[in-house]
Order: sequence, then structure tokens, then C-alpha cells
Amino acid sequence: MESGMILVNSKALPSVYGKVLEAKRLLSSGEVTSASEAAKKCGISRSVFYKYKDMVFEYSRPLGKIVTLNATLRDKAGVLSAFLMEIYNFGGNILTVNQSLPLSGSALVTVSMRTADEVHDISDLLGRLKSIKGVVSVKQIPGE
Repeated sequence: MESGMILVNSKALPSVYGKVLEAKRLLSSGEVTSASEAAKKCGISRSVFYKYKDMVFEYSRPLGKIVTLNATLRDKAGVLSAFLMEIYNFGGNILTVNQSLPLSGSALVTVSMRTADEVHDISDLLGRLKSIKGVVSVKQIPGE
């Protein structure tokens, strides 16, 4: 095995791996402030935590799909805010927003978002975005 990585059902593994994952989650969420505290709370030794912390990772299948939109928006107060709010109302999780400086009264905006799992066709969202006052154009970047 070249990569050293395998995907295994957690039920087939010793419980210590799940405890290490839980300790990592406690640390990343801020519920605990030290590895010692996390290990103690999860019922493992600090040395076990350090032995496995960089070797055990939780796999979670991403929900939805990532969609990137290119838009031209008028340089008017509230247009970008309304654009982003419509994506939110659609159930999109905004990952990145890039906006150029306005030229000739318009700015180019690129938004990457993760759609809700049940959403597969964004044509409805595109129509809603185009109807916002101040949105000149919007399109999905192909291949996403």
C-alpha cells in the first residue's frame, strides 16, 4: 500500500481511535484548552492522544455540490448584500466572495457556494439573483 491511507468502518477499529477523534473535536471547538484536558475527558492518556492525533481523521461526505457564480453588480449600496442574502435564502453556504473594484459603475463578483444536499439545479437561484435590482448579469461557471 503506497499511500498509507485506508478507509475503514469505525466499528472495525479499537475504541481508542474514536476517543482520539473526540479529543481532537473538543480541542478544535474550544470546549477544552489543552491536550491533557481533552485526553482526560475522553478517557485516554495524553501519550495515546499524541501518538495518534496526526494519524486519525474523521471522514465526512460533503453534502451538496460546490457552485461558482460570476456576476456583474452595479456599484450601489446594498446590491452585494441583497445578492448574498438571496444565496442564503436559497440554502447556499457561501465559501468565498471576491469582488473587483468598480469600473464604470459596475463591479465583477465571483461567489463560490455549497448548495444544500437536495438542491441539484440552480436555475431557480440564477433567476432570483437576476431579478435583484442592481444585478446586471449572473451566470454559473461551467464545469463545477
